[in-house]
Amino acid sequence: MKRILSICLLAFGIASCSPSEEELFQAGIEKMDQQAWAEAIVYFDRTLAQNPENASALNAKGVALFQQGKYEESIPVFTASIEADSSLYKPWFNRANASFELGKFKESLADYNMANGLDQTQTDIYYNRGLALLGLEQYEDALLDFDAALQVNPNQPLVYFNRAKAQIGNNDPAGAMESLTNAVNLDPRNGAAFYLLGVTRMSATGEKEEGCADLKMALSLGYTEAKTWIDDFCE
Repeated sequence: MKRILSICLLAFGIASCSPSEEELFQAGIEKMDQQAWAEAIVYFDRTLAQNPENASALNAKGVALFQQGKYEESIPVFTASIEADSSLYKPWFNRANASFELGKFKESLADYNMANGLDQTQTDIYYNRGLALLGLEQYEDALLDFDAALQVNPNQPLVYFNRAKAQIGNNDPAGAMESLTNAVNLDPRNGAAFYLLGVTRMSATGEKEEGCADLKMALSLGYTEAKTWIDDFCE
């Protein structure tokens, strides 16, 4: 802000000046880049004092609240952004994320659908909507979204991991093991994926030796839930 004020003094030779709406907004974005969420909100509030209908500032303020874990507080801010300009996909997507964090999967799904309708090129929408569908136990639709995300970028271990969960829910253990194998090949530190792979091997196919190896790998990576299975079935 000192830089803005000094420019005003040099340009106009006055004692003070008020930063513009755009200057305040950009100052808030700079604070966001520094992960100074609370300070960013101060600038966005000053932006909104000049223009309460600034959809980008409303969305950015909502993101800053979200990043602080204030999901409930962020939702009405995203809603205000949508009301200011419903053609932007970002506030729909961000409100969906906030609802998802609160376990409101139906509300989340509706907003992801709106975001996807506004911009079908955003692959994050497919993955996040897949998670919401997984939460709603709509496994076949979740698989479609995970597959859409993988078509754009096949090197996403978390997508494979959650795809496997949908496949298990859809009674496809063989497909799930293939997805989990892809997940651990891409991310050898994913203890949860090794655990799920081991459990699936043992419970669905009876591959005890391979399953135990996966479970022991999961435990070595700090996934302690594997210990019960190891103690019961691998010793």
